Amino acid sequence: MSELNVICIRWGTLFGPEYVNRLYKAIKRNSRRDVRFFCMTDDRSGFDPDVEVLDLVEEPFHAKMMALLPKTARRGPMRKVSMFNPELIQDLNGPLIALDLDVVVTGSLDDLADYAPGKVCMRPVWTTPSRMVGVGHGSVLKFEPARHSYLYGNILADPEAEILKANGSEQSYTSYAAYDAGDFEPFPSEWIVSFKYDCRPPRPLNLVLRPKLPEDARVVCFHGRPKMHEAVEGYKGDPLHRTRRVDWLTEAWSD
Repeated sequence: MSELNVICIRWGTLFGPEYVNRLYKAIKRNSRRDVRFFCMTDDRSGFDPDVEVLDLVEEPFHAKMMALLPKTARRGPMRKVSMFNPELIQDLNGPLIALDLDVVVTGSLDDLADYAPGKVCMRPVWTTPSRMVGVGHGSVLKFEPARHSYLYGNILADPEAEILKANGSEQSYTSYAAYDAGDFEPFPSEWIVSFKYDCRPPRPLNLVLRPKLPEDARVVCFHGRPKMHEAVEGYKGDPLHRTRRVDWLTEAWSD
């Protein structure tokens, strides 16, 4: 049985180190394997000692990328592309699962690691399907750095073409590149769910019923609002965007 390899990225101040540490502990609770957990970061302080910390470097295409982003939808600097560098982790055994920090692991990631060997796997997008079949959501991603080295090489070779094609979106770049290479395979949708779309009761029932965890969910994505720390005790946005207390989240996102 291979190791379970998971990586995240933390830069800036939006998420504190506790997000990294809680993610690591949730993965450990939900895996039968030895876990290697990596974090690429610009600030090494506050991490659990078992987290393997990697420096978040400035890529050769960084300046060109920043100049191009205003010409796109600009969903944020594409820093996660650094995870695709096949030289990043020299002694990797098995595929690498990349997780955003605004997710909560609620089930085993072992099945995700074993799913569709040799493929780049992402969940299909929740929103209206894109013009390209291969578009996946970037919160949960599985790839093999050596086999899928083009995920780094393509943007290194021609950042302008790749960034403009993806309209400044990391998840679009990743899924387009994998789809064009014949490597894209979506994860089962029931494994990776949205708190907003799959857990929160439909309006106006969200005002009286508590969010439920779908039975086969392995990862819950908190894209947009609320984030985990907001949802635990109940979220109070505007009257139609509220949730009740979430007991299962208290246990899943904990120290």
